[in-house]
Parts: sequence; structure tokens; C-alpha cells
Amino acid sequence: MMQSIAGLTSIGAAATPAANDLDKKTKDAAQQFEALMIGQLLKSAHGDSEGWLGAGESDEAGQGAVDYAEQQMASLMAKNGGIGLTNFIVQGLHKKV
Repeated sequence: MMQSIAGLTSIGAAATPAANDLDKKTKDAAQQFEALMIGQLLKSAHGDSEGWLGAGESDEAGQGAVDYAEQQMASLMAKNGGIGLTNFIVQGLHKKV
């Protein structure tokens, strides 16, 4: 009887890392989606202003720097809680029907 309990424990322990891996992948995907959404919000917030920091001169390198900064800020915000979309998505995907 003890051997079967030990066997069940080891089977349960072996299944846990796979479940944790799936949870991590789900959270990562949700964070990436939230970062994308935050990035779009940031992009729409500054509108179609032209030039580096609104200087009025069109500068492709400057616009590239602004785009990169927005992406990095959005990613950092999503990793640190963002607008709460990550947790909402993860909870929605883990609901049992």
C-alpha cells in the first residue's frame, strides 16, 4: 500500500513542472499582448507630431528612437503589472468550464 502512494506522489511531482511551464508560457504570452496594447496606447497618445520631440523637423532616426523607447516602456510596464490585462487574461484562460 505504501508503494502505490509513493508512486502517485512521484507521478504528481512529475506532472507539476509541465503545468508550471504551461502557466509560465501563458503568462508570458499575456504579458506580450499587454505590452503590445500599451505600446499602441503610447503611440496614439503622442499622435502624429513630427520631428524629434515635436521639434517640427522630420527625422527618421529620431522617430526610430521614439518607437524603440515606446516598445521598451510598454514591455517594462506590462512586466510590472501594466493596466492589469495580463492577470485578467491568465485568469480567464484558467477558468474551468
